[in-house]
Amino acid sequence: MIKGFKEFIAKGNVIDLAVAVVIGAAFGAVVTSVVDALINPLVGALLGGADLTQALVVEIPTVAGGTAALSFGAIIDALIKFFAIALVVYFAFVYPMNRLRERAEKRAATGEEAPAAPTETELLTEIRDLLAKK
Repeated sequence: MIKGFKEFIAKGNVIDLAVAVVIGAAFGAVVTSVVDALINPLVGALLGGADLTQALVVEIPTVAGGTAALSFGAIIDALIKFFAIALVVYFAFVYPMNRLRERAEKRAATGEEAPAAPTETELLTEIRDLLAKK
């Protein structure tokens, strides 16, 4: 059992996962800050609250004679944060990785290798020819 755990740790997947969690948490803090400082006050002002979490509050009577507040603005706030994070993660990470994977699979299926980088001599020759044209 311990041997299996050591192999699992040694594979490196745990480190990758830990880095992803830390980066995700930091990114979530940035998105939360943008939503709280920019979007919430703007939307809240349009909906009649100081910010979105204070807008769209419905008070309902309780059995004990007081009132309870249902904050629909806070739910909308959480949804905005979720979709903002999901949107950026998709376009910054998922979409580019899928495109790279598709290209690699296409190259592998056709037997085509990645184009070789030009040599130093080829680059210098190209620069010389471009300068000669000017």
